[in-house]
Amino acid sequence: MLAPKRQKYRKQFRGVWRRLAIKGNEMNFGKYGLKAMTSGWIKDREIEAARIIFARATRKSGKYWIRIFPDKPYTKKPPEVTMGAGKGEVNFFVASVSPGRILFEVDGLPENEAKTVLKNIASKLSVKTKIVSKEI
Repeated sequence: MLAPKRQKYRKQFRGVWRRLAIKGNEMNFGKYGLKAMTSGWIKDREIEAARIIFARATRKSGKYWIRIFPDKPYTKKPPEVTMGAGKGEVNFFVASVSPGRILFEVDGLPENEAKTVLKNIASKLSVKTKIVSKEI
């Protein structure tokens, strides 16, 4: 799974989302991409599942870019633990995503194949997404 190599602090606050994405809201690399429509946390497992789908689809030709990285630790307390025993241990890492953020990009695939791959990836993510293409 993806995780940061090192961190300044082991645990973080949950934080608040911005209304719209300011960084990473434009297509930079590929011809087709997947854009977030709602805010949310994307787990490291979801990003890994998307990477496997991309690797299988672009094996012969094509290239893909993952534009998000799970750098936020998500803590969870074990079941049946009473309140007041402190913050739980880090369970996994998440990428915080705002609406408008480009999550993945792909190039070198035919249009119908690229859209099929992106639709398959969108079904595995915990945020609503939209397939976008670069204006030429």
